[in-house]
Amino acid sequence: MKTLDRYILSAYLKTFFSVFIILMFIFILQSIWLYISELAGRGLDLLIVFKFLWYVSPRLIPLVLPLTILVTSLMVFGNFSENYEFAAMKSSGISLQRAMKSLTFFIVLLSVFVFFFANNVIPYSEYRWLNLRRNIQQFKPAMAIAEGQFSQIGNDFNIKVKEKSGENDRFLEEVVIHKKEANRISGNHTVIIADNGELTSEEGSNTLSLVLNNGNYYNEIYTKDPMRKIRQEFVRSSFEEYVINIDLTEFNNKDIDKENKLNNQNMYNVKELRAEIDSQSQRYTKIIKAFSNSMYFRTGMTKFTRNNKTKRSISSINDTLSFKPNDTLLNIFTAKHQKEIVKMALNNVKSSLQAVNSKNKEYTKKEKQLNKYEIALNEKFALAATCIILFFVGAPLGAIIRKGGMGLPMVIAIVLFLTYHFIGIFAKNSAEDGTLHPVIASWLNTLIMLPLGIWLTYRATTDQGILTFDGINALFSKLFKKKKESNNY
Repeated sequence: MKTLDRYILSAYLKTFFSVFIILMFIFILQSIWLYISELAGRGLDLLIVFKFLWYVSPRLIPLVLPLTILVTSLMVFGNFSENYEFAAMKSSGISLQRAMKSLTFFIVLLSVFVFFFANNVIPYSEYRWLNLRRNIQQFKPAMAIAEGQFSQIGNDFNIKVKEKSGENDRFLEEVVIHKKEANRISGNHTVIIADNGELTSEEGSNTLSLVLNNGNYYNEIYTKDPMRKIRQEFVRSSFEEYVINIDLTEFNNKDIDKENKLNNQNMYNVKELRAEIDSQSQRYTKIIKAFSNSMYFRTGMTKFTRNNKTKRSISSINDTLSFKPNDTLLNIFTAKHQKEIVKMALNNVKSSLQAVNSKNKEYTKKEKQLNKYEIALNEKFALAATCIILFFVGAPLGAIIRKGGMGLPMVIAIVLFLTYHFIGIFAKNSAEDGTLHPVIASWLNTLIMLPLGIWLTYRATTDQGILTFDGINALFSKLFKKKKESNNY
């Protein structure tokens, strides 16, 4: 390696690692702020919190690394131009492409590393992070009770509250409890409704007491008599205070490293994603085909077979009946039967429409899930290409603006990166609901940055700025000249 290449590469690497550490620290702080509600107030050890942050860090690389490359390229090449180092290189016959040679090899190798990192490390860390996150949620029952929805506490209780308040969310408003009975068949046969409640527990105890105030207790009566079953009889009793004791042994013995069955598109590598996409596509095709066959069967057309017997029956009916031009098959039947036939046909149409509408939601969800897998597959390749393209955006742009440091280059880098990032988010959301093809959505922001990088590299190589004062003056002079000529006429 020549002295010039060593000098440029060492300057780039020093800035690269500094910027990477700073940005990584900022994004980790942002993650702490985002997930603080899941970590705070659960009595977690500091080691578990650090493990949570360790597992969440790799999923930040697709955001941090492209931004690091863009910022570093702008800063380093801006410093070279500001200090007239590029001018000295050009006077010695060294072009911009030659100066970027060592860094181009480094960025290409980094892109290959990023692909393998996204293909192997990120899926593993994603699984470990989601697994740890699910286990943390089981540490405190008060945290497991969510507002406005039913939450399962243990094996016997489903609890729903309108609002939680007080220290450690101990006070509950508008409590609804579905209790399962051990000696009854599956189902919620006991319902408890209370105006408010309070969670209390003695220190070191494995029992949590839920004190309910001003409520009703509904218990369904179990009977083998079919007539009483139809009436759905139940016993109702009112109470001013009712105490439910919940065994917390299972909660207190939670294993933070327990393996859960999780399924997420970000947990798979390229090989697994391709296999999953193929299997889901085949299943989706079979489901659609089976539903279309079912709807065709409901029309009754399968009963009409093209055999000689049917042809003779149809021809005999045609010979027997003389149809007028405006007649239909309903004219064969009486008015009473015609009404029944029309009513039956309308009911069949309504039921078919209901079936189509209900299946439409199910198929939309399956299609959305399949699109997510295709996006995850293409994003692994797009990330590696983005690293190269953003380097060829930042390096020539830094040479053009001729400004280094953390000021103007950082502002320009953030604007460019936010543009790149927001385009990717909008494209991804459009692809999930089927508006945009998943392959196009995964590559759209990268492909938009590609012509920008080519144009900036050309401008920097030919010593042209983005906007020069001479060009602006020439443009305004042409406009004023045309205006003068039009006024003379």
